[in-house]
Amino acid sequence: MTYTLITANRNYSSWSLRPWMLMKALEIPFTDQIIYFEEQNYDRFREFAPNGQVPCLKDDSRTIWDSLAIMEYLAERHEGCWPENEVARTWARCASAEMHGGFGPLRDLCTMNVGVRASLHKIDAPLQRNIDRIGELFTQGLDEFGGPWLAGKDFTIVDAMFAPVAYRVRTYGLDIGAKGQAWVDHIIAHPAMQDWERQALAETQREIGHEEELQVAATVTADFRVAD
Repeated sequence: MTYTLITANRNYSSWSLRPWMLMKALEIPFTDQIIYFEEQNYDRFREFAPNGQVPCLKDDSRTIWDSLAIMEYLAERHEGCWPENEVARTWARCASAEMHGGFGPLRDLCTMNVGVRASLHKIDAPLQRNIDRIGELFTQGLDEFGGPWLAGKDFTIVDAMFAPVAYRVRTYGLDIGAKGQAWVDHIIAHPAMQDWERQALAETQREIGHEEELQVAATVTADFRVAD
C-alpha cells in the first residue's frame, strides 16, 4: 500500500482534517499532498478527484474520495479505526454518520478557520439546536464509554469526524457543556492537531470565499495567522 492523501488549506478544510487526523493518530503512513483552495478550483481538483473536492486518497491505482469513505476504506485495512466493542462501534458509526450528513447551520455559520477567534453576530434557533446536540452527543459518548475519547479509551473514526468541531467550538466560543469542552481540549492537545494548527497559522494563502463566509456570521476578534 502506498497512500497519498490530497488535502487543502489547513485553516479552512474541515473535511481534509478528518482522514488526515485519523491517519496521523493511528500512525498509518502516507504522503501528504496539499493543493490550496483557489477561486473556481473545481477543474483543478477534478484532475485528481472525480467529485472535484478534497480530501482524496490515492492507494496505488485506486482513488477513494469523500472523508467517510476514505476512513471506511482504511478501516478495512488497518486495525483500530473503529472501536472493538460492538456497542461502542455501533454508537460511533451512528454519530459519525450524523456528523457527515447533518449539522448544516453549524457548518454554514461557524465555518472552520483555525487561526482566528470570532464573536457570532447571533445564535439563532437552528444553530443553537446544533450546538446543543453536539454537547449531548459528546456527553453521551464520554459517559457511556468512559472516555477520554468519544467511544472509549482509544482514538477512533468518530473522534476524527468531530475534530473540526473542536476548532469551531474554540473559534466561536461555543458552549457545549463541561464534558464536551473537556473532549475539545483533549483533542486539540493531541500532537497531530497541534501539527495541523502550526501549519494553519503558517499559511499565507487566503481563500476569499471562506473569509467572507466568516465575516457574514461573525466579527473576528483575534487573528493568529502570519500576515498574508
